[in-house]
Amino acid sequence: MATVIQADESQESRTTPPPARTGRADRVRHPAALIRLVAGVCWILLVLLLAGYARSSVFGLDSDVARGVDLLPWPPAKLTAALCGAALLTVPLGFAVDRVLRGDGRRVADAVLAAVLAYGLTLGLDLLAGDLTTLTHPLPAGLGRTDPVYGHFAPVLAFMTALGTAGRRRWRTALAVTLALSGLSGLVTGYATPLSLLLALLLGWTTAHAARYAVGEPVAAPPEGQIATALAGTGVRPDAVLTLGTGRYLVTQHGDGPDLDVHLLDRYAQASGLLGHLWLALRLRTAPRPLGLRPLRAGLEHQTLLGHAASAAGARTRLPVAVVELGPDAALVAYRRLDARPFAELFAELPEPPDEPLGEPPGEPLPDGPTDGPTDGPTDAELRDAWQQLALLQRRRIAHRSLSPNTVLLDAEGRVHLVGLARGEIAASELLLRLDVAGLLAVLAVHAGPERAVRAAIEVLGPGPVGTALPLLQPIALARDTRAALARHKSLAADLRAEVQRRMPQAPAEPVRLERLRPRVLLTVVAGIAAGYALLQFLFSLDTNPVNLVTEADPLWLAGAAFWAAASYPVATFAFSGFVPEKLSFRSTLAAQTAGSFVKVASPGGVGGLALNTRYLQCAGIPTAQAMSSIGVSQLFGLVLHMLQLAVFSALVGVNGAEFGSDSSPLPKGWVLGLAGVVGAVAAVSVAAVPRLRRRAQTLLRPLRAEVLPRLLDLAQHPGKLAGGVAGQLMVSMCFVLCLYCCTRAVGQYPGFNAVAVGFLAGNAAGNVVPTPGGVGGVEGLMSFMLATTGHIDNAGALAAVMLFRILTFMLPVLPGWAAFAWLQRRRAI
Repeated sequence: MATVIQADESQESRTTPPPARTGRADRVRHPAALIRLVAGVCWILLVLLLAGYARSSVFGLDSDVARGVDLLPWPPAKLTAALCGAALLTVPLGFAVDRVLRGDGRRVADAVLAAVLAYGLTLGLDLLAGDLTTLTHPLPAGLGRTDPVYGHFAPVLAFMTALGTAGRRRWRTALAVTLALSGLSGLVTGYATPLSLLLALLLGWTTAHAARYAVGEPVAAPPEGQIATALAGTGVRPDAVLTLGTGRYLVTQHGDGPDLDVHLLDRYAQASGLLGHLWLALRLRTAPRPLGLRPLRAGLEHQTLLGHAASAAGARTRLPVAVVELGPDAALVAYRRLDARPFAELFAELPEPPDEPLGEPPGEPLPDGPTDGPTDGPTDAELRDAWQQLALLQRRRIAHRSLSPNTVLLDAEGRVHLVGLARGEIAASELLLRLDVAGLLAVLAVHAGPERAVRAAIEVLGPGPVGTALPLLQPIALARDTRAALARHKSLAADLRAEVQRRMPQAPAEPVRLERLRPRVLLTVVAGIAAGYALLQFLFSLDTNPVNLVTEADPLWLAGAAFWAAASYPVATFAFSGFVPEKLSFRSTLAAQTAGSFVKVASPGGVGGLALNTRYLQCAGIPTAQAMSSIGVSQLFGLVLHMLQLAVFSALVGVNGAEFGSDSSPLPKGWVLGLAGVVGAVAAVSVAAVPRLRRRAQTLLRPLRAEVLPRLLDLAQHPGKLAGGVAGQLMVSMCFVLCLYCCTRAVGQYPGFNAVAVGFLAGNAAGNVVPTPGGVGGVEGLMSFMLATTGHIDNAGALAAVMLFRILTFMLPVLPGWAAFAWLQRRRAI
């Protein structure tokens, strides 16, 4: 059997570019190893947290396991431990010898490195976790305690995992049996605890994947002779094997056998572009599952099944004729070779419209000149043939999912072939079928123009499928090569949508939301997590522990505080709607007010809430100017009502000073308030009398006169809504005051209601000036100070009440606020 690196020159010139070996790394960092590394670290941290905080449960588990193993009929302890220890070393040694004899020495060296790292980490963790007595117990002889990480479990498991046991059932079974017996022996003899065994297994598994990702996994392309031998076992009669590129081979057969296009599927192919596919799968709800996350055999079966299903449907595609495994990490898929070339090579993309040169009349043609490469697009018959091939797939509900200028091929006879079905699906949903229509529309529009592409689609598929694909003409939903082609033609996507709408005005034009996670949402979540972490660090740095506050509080008063905190959201909904003359959905408005509790953790003061409410009104169909005016009116009324409430409760506190156990009030007397009024009147007269100050005041008040006052006049025509808004503003403050009052009683403090109202109104207004997310730090400090001063309670009690109040009104609502924020985004309400 001859293996040559030559091919018929005329045939190769018709099918593919001249063959060339493309460089290929001999090692590959598979992102799946990184994912397993992160998961392993999380599990190790979880076990350490369990050992540190669930001490009673861990001690109980250790005792239960000790009593259970005492009931087992077990041979003498020393003999059992010796046999298990010998087996634990023999299995990896035998596996290493087997791999070396099979020419896999590089993997053995990597496995030794992983074992050494695991052993070092075991020693380091033994030193760091020595104080965690839940991981250890006294030795049977009474000479010290056991190790936090048991024995040689971690190095052995790291060695075997790094060496790779996939597809080697005998070695995997031997390893599992050996580890199980050795672990059971450790429990029986008293040299191990359940958590030390679990920690050793997790440490070994995690270290193995860390080493595999750090140094990469060795990948070697199989030689042509091995490929020929493997294919010969499947009935193929290979005559010559020609390397075309990375993972691609041309195989000619003896006699009249057809040429084969052979694709290599190995760790390199699985890892190529996996991070990008993972990010796309995270963002896009309809993204195909990355091939790198599928087992090798599953990927082979999927590709073969798709190829046969497409051929059975009558569509022209590559037909798989042979599938063969070269080992647990590599396989070959042989297709009948097509004498065809992709659209990306045959046809040039549409040229961009030239800019009009200065000084020339519009419409003057540019001078003719030579062009590079082909310029003629596909004919109308070829366009219709492409749509007919897609129609055959859709009739059998087969989704291609990777349509691009490189997967749509044209042969010498003008017939279109659809290849690259590896990411397709059988029994596909209607959404996936519509995505294929949108993808082929974009591909053909790149080379033939929007008008011809849409006309051919309507002639073959009819107006219905083409119209339903219009909302899916989004770059995020298209294949990567198609997105790149559209990006080079900035107006092509808009022209394509306009052409579909021109031919079918009744087609839905609103794009369907396909993204489950947008970059801005991810940034918002990260900012919220960072703000929440900073808040937790601040709270736990205080003497008052939030967990103890909730667990030690009076349950009845705590329930009352939670009720008033929850009641503030529907009340805020009425308050907000009262300043908007237009009709708003109560459910959506309630969700917007709830979402404000999530937004404010990433923005200082009330900036985030103002932006969210403005965006909500805009999406509700209210013009921007009117939306901002409504927000301005509500803020103006809120400020005035807040100051009025503060003045009223301050006066009540001053009049009824006896409620604090003293005859005098610490707050300003009536004459001080009168003096403040006189000072304000003098300032107003001064501004009116001095021209420069008057002009400055007019500049500052112009937006109020131009936007807020006209909106206020509109609201005056709806006195019922305005009254509801004013009452809602008052009740929102009262809900928070009642919540704070219940919190003070829940922690065992007894201030008067008026003092609590003054403490909240003054402390919250002053604390929100602090430029931190949600006023963290400022609100707690100033509110507790005001509450202690006006309520005549000790500082520790005031701080405890304020901390409990902030837990109920700031920390706990973050999660439902995030859910409401996501719900509003899905409904495009923000």
